[in-house]
Amino acid sequence: MRSAFFVSLLTITIIAFSSCDRARVFDEYKPVKDWNKDSIVSFNIASLDTSKVYDLFINIRNTSDYNFSNLFLITEIKFPEGKVISDTLEYEMTKPNGEWLGTGFGDVKESKLWYKENVMFDEPGNYTVTIQQAMRKNGEVDGIKELEGITHVGFRIENSDN
Repeated sequence: MRSAFFVSLLTITIIAFSSCDRARVFDEYKPVKDWNKDSIVSFNIASLDTSKVYDLFINIRNTSDYNFSNLFLITEIKFPEGKVISDTLEYEMTKPNGEWLGTGFGDVKESKLWYKENVMFDEPGNYTVTIQQAMRKNGEVDGIKELEGITHVGFRIENSDN
């Protein structure tokens, strides 16, 4: 009797947690260590529904070893038929008082950063999304060779509310 109760409770818990993220279509993270300025994080996305609209996010996990209040990224979306969309993005990582904007307990914070909204992947086939850090110190031309404090880079696609 007691084990049946625990099995039922476990089943309900699993169903509750698995249904919490219905918006997610794609969600993947890649580890990075001392993110080199020439290192490109790449995500391969299998065919998506060409009739649906999606919202895109870049997810960043960082530690307190990250010494900047912002983050510059260069992104590309490579379409199956050869079209490429490139963007240079800047995200705030801290409040003006230095407090991290990301969520999480302890030393690691996670930031879910808006990338694009209401996107249609209208070409059937596989897409590739690449993300590269583009940080520079003020007044310097050369980028930061090894960016410390970023532990993971993620890419997420959600069904749009529109």
